[in-house]
Amino acid sequence: QVQLVESGGGLVQAGGSLRLSCVASGRTFSSSAMGWFRQAPRKEREFVAAISWIGGNTYYADSVKGRFTISRDHAKNTVYLQMNSLKPEDTAVYYCAIGVPKYSISYYYTIPKSYDYWGQGTQVTVSS
Repeated sequence: QVQLVESGGGLVQAGGSLRLSCVASGRTFSSSAMGWFRQAPRKEREFVAAISWIGGNTYYADSVKGRFTISRDHAKNTVYLQMNSLKPEDTAVYYCAIGVPKYSISYYYTIPKSYDYWGQGTQVTVSS
């Protein structure tokens, strides 16, 4: 079993920044990727960013490229999502996830079914 706990969400004005954190505990050694997804009201859950746990390869949704940065700290079993230049359309509940993508190609890092465990989510609200 793996437990994920997110933190760092909140209310920020457009153009501002937030940093989300996700601490993993439990049997994390068998997982190879951690990702961030988000879900806005009345919308499907969508991919935001992912990182391969060992190599550190990163993957981003087009909508956040150049604004968001995903990183990880092995010693702390933690993945971060630095979010800059936030826009009102970034408002959503952000979820951290961990899993083992079937293949080491970008597509498999972006789909929810590659991830076995999910956090409870943290709300990010960007005001205009």
